[in-house]
Amino acid sequence: MTIISKALIVAATFLAAGTVYSESGFALNTESNNIGTSDIFIDAALINETRNESSQKTPDRKIIFVKGTGDFVQEIPAQENPEIGTAEFEAAQQAAQEERNNQTASSLGELVSLQDTNTELSEDMRCLAGTVYFESKGESLEGQLAVAKVVLARVESSRFPNNICDVVYQRRQFSFVRNGRMPKISKGRKTWRNAVAIAQIAVNDQWESEVEGALFFHATYVSPKWKRKRIGRVDKHIFYR
Repeated sequence: MTIISKALIVAATFLAAGTVYSESGFALNTESNNIGTSDIFIDAALINETRNESSQKTPDRKIIFVKGTGDFVQEIPAQENPEIGTAEFEAAQQAAQEERNNQTASSLGELVSLQDTNTELSEDMRCLAGTVYFESKGESLEGQLAVAKVVLARVESSRFPNNICDVVYQRRQFSFVRNGRMPKISKGRKTWRNAVAIAQIAVNDQWESEVEGALFFHATYVSPKWKRKRIGRVDKHIFYR
């Protein structure tokens, strides 16, 4: 059986069931999207598997719009297809990110490599990634995660504001914030992409920090007279609760 025939059989099976699936199994209603028998949405991984059944699904695969006419199948990127509603496409993207979040990794470095750092960030995510970048971009990934977790722990604490940006811009908390602003970031650098990935991992609680639950930290070269419980040290920062 040819690759094209296998792909058409898979697509026809989905259509017969009344529901068609996109990436990560996200269901699309065929009636509400006016999808006919020759205009079929299916998972890109299904096409990939017909090409190489031993291949593994990759976390960054794209949602594919498959248009079948007879024995011909044309693959078109979903974002270029005007028939896909914005809400459906965004929901499918979210489903894909959730699938990435659920993947297991043997190291924090591997988990960082699995993150989609090209996605558009919310304001809170920019604040969190910016904090990681300015406070710890020269440290290990574990040190960067520890900083990110402090910000999130403060959001959960009644002692601090209840959203990320307000925590970051709270007066006299983070030294990189000047006059209520964050310095300009060179977003083409790997250090920024790492900061974004660490922020995503922290928000999605994908990896535990060595100093989980810490609310405060300071550099090792200063000695504030804090009467707080010390949790531990990661790289050049000491963390407290």
